[in-house]
Amino acid sequence: MGLRERKKRETVQRIAETALGLFVERGFDAVTIAEVAAAADVSVNTVYNHFRVKEDLVLPPDEASADRLAGIVRAREPGVSAADAVLAHLRGEIRRRARTVGLSPGFGRVLPMMLAAPTLAARLRDLGAQMVAELATLLAGEAGAGQEDPVPGLVAAQIGWVHSLVFGEIGKRTVAGESPEDIAKAAEDLLDAVEGLLGERVRTYATRKES
Repeated sequence: MGLRERKKRETVQRIAETALGLFVERGFDAVTIAEVAAAADVSVNTVYNHFRVKEDLVLPPDEASADRLAGIVRAREPGVSAADAVLAHLRGEIRRRARTVGLSPGFGRVLPMMLAAPTLAARLRDLGAQMVAELATLLAGEAGAGQEDPVPGLVAAQIGWVHSLVFGEIGKRTVAGESPEDIAKAAEDLLDAVEGLLGERVRTYATRKES
């Protein structure tokens, strides 16, 4: 990585971390972009150059992407189904205590702030629906399914339900003040239970063929 790119990343990280600190301290709606820029020692234009809208400071598109589920499934290995790809990916994130599933240090203070801000809460809800829609489109394309075939959408909805269920469990326990270790254990236990309940057709649907 060149010096220019490294400085750009450092600036983006500084802005995001500064904004998050202000939002947690005062509330998302109470902080302006101008205040974020001043605290991060950059111009307002610099903030907008890296973050299209204020909500991106909390939910950056590269981390909170509508393509998340489709991307996981798209990258699966031969012999792996769509559902198993997502289940394995979630397990890996939980075991790594990944930021993407809300298990990073300090998230217990961030989540209540997010849920208290109407625009952020709405964006989280919309994001889940968008993830399912993107996955359904991918599965339909792989299967060569017509618009009248409901199966790709139903499978995507089941996978999205599992994904939302895990995030909901982590969020509930985070707000309750449980430790990351206890939350991770509960999330893995939940995945075990869900995995046993998913029907065979969902578990085997869209298994990637050996090349």
